[in-house]
Amino acid sequence: MPIDFAATKARFHLPEGVIYLDGNSLGPMVKSAPDRMARVMQDEWAELLIRGWNKAGWMALPAAMGDRIARLIGAAPGTVVLGDTLSIKVYQALASALEMNPKRRVILSDTGNFPSDLYMAEGLCRTLGGQYRLKTVAPEEVMAAIDETVAVVMLTEVDYRTGRRHDMADITKRAHEMGALTVWDLAHSAGAIPVDLTAAKADFAVGCTYKYLNSGPGGPAFIYVAPRHADVARPALSGWLGHESPFAFDLTYRPGAGIERMRVGTPPILQMAALDAALDVWDGIDLREVHAQSLRLQDQFIKGIETRAPMLHLATPRSHLMRGSQVSFRHPEGYAIMQALIAEGVIGDFRAPDILRFGFTPLYIDEDDVARAVSVLAKIMDYGSWDKPEFKTRARVT
Repeated sequence: MPIDFAATKARFHLPEGVIYLDGNSLGPMVKSAPDRMARVMQDEWAELLIRGWNKAGWMALPAAMGDRIARLIGAAPGTVVLGDTLSIKVYQALASALEMNPKRRVILSDTGNFPSDLYMAEGLCRTLGGQYRLKTVAPEEVMAAIDETVAVVMLTEVDYRTGRRHDMADITKRAHEMGALTVWDLAHSAGAIPVDLTAAKADFAVGCTYKYLNSGPGGPAFIYVAPRHADVARPALSGWLGHESPFAFDLTYRPGAGIERMRVGTPPILQMAALDAALDVWDGIDLREVHAQSLRLQDQFIKGIETRAPMLHLATPRSHLMRGSQVSFRHPEGYAIMQALIAEGVIGDFRAPDILRFGFTPLYIDEDDVARAVSVLAKIMDYGSWDKPEFKTRARVT
C-alpha cells in the first residue's frame, strides 16, 4: 500500500505555526520518544540500576539498533553497529581501510565533503607520521581522480551544502578496479534516499542518526563493514567494548568477532531509547517512495522560488538522479535571509559562504507546508525584510 504521509506526519511533534525544513540537520522528535525514554529511565535505570545491562539487554542494543538501520541502507543483518560519534566512526573506517591497503598512501575525497571528515583524515595522516596524504578534488572530478595511487576513496554520498548526490555504485566499482577501498558517509543519505550498500559492494560506511533518523541531538553514529572485511578490518580505536571478551579484563586487546570489534565506548542507552522510538516510524516504509515524494516537494519548492524570488540562485542539481533530499539556494546575504525566514516560522539553515539550505522529508512535510514556505520567503525577498541588524549578527550555530 502507498505510504499514508498524513499518518506519518501525525507521529511527529511539530511546534504550532512552524514549518520545519531542517530535518537534514536535526530531525524533529517523534511523539513516542519521551515515553520510551521515560520507561527506560523509570523501569530500567531507576529500578534495575546496573542490572539493566543484563536484565534490560542494554549491552545488546548497539547491534540490535544496527540491524534496524541496516534495513534502511541495504546492509545485511550483523554488519552495522551503533555507538560513539560520526567523526569517531569516520576515523575507525578510514584507519581500517588504510591498513588493509598498505602499499598505497593517498586518501581521495572531494571539496564538497563535510569538513569534519576531512579533518579526521588530516589528523590520521599526521598520526601516521606524514607518510599519507589527503587529496581533494571537485565532486565532479572524483571518478577521473581514482588512480593506482589511491588507497581509499572517502566520500559523503550527498553533499551537505548543495544536496548533490554521488553515484555510489559507479564510484565504488571504479575504486575497486583501481585497487582502492571505499568509505561512504551516509549522514545525508540514511533515512532520506534509497541506499544499497550490498549491491554497490561498498567496503565501509558510516552515518549519524540525528538527522533523517530523528534520534535527537547527539544521537549515536553507526558504522558498516562489508561481511568480506568484518573479521579482517582491525579497529584503530581498540576500545574495551570491541574486545573479544570485555569482561575477561585482559591487559591485551583481542578484536571481537565481525562488526562487534567496531564498538568502542559505553553505548548511550537513553539516546538509543529515543532512536528506537524513532525507528518505529520506519516499519513498513519503502524509502523509494519516500524519496520520490521528497523529489516532488523539492520540485514544487524550486519552481516556486525561481518564479517568485529569482534573485536566489539554485545550487542543487536539477537532475533527480543527482539529488538527495534537500534543496539549496545561493545569495550573498544568505545568513540574514535565513534568520528572517526563521523569525517568520519557516526553519531552514545556512551554510557558509552563501547557502540557504532546506530539507524535504515527506514523513512530516507536505505540499501545503512547501507552498507556505515559498510565500514567506518570497515576501521576505520582495520587501527586503532580511536587511536588519538583528538578522546579520552571526550566532554560534548557523
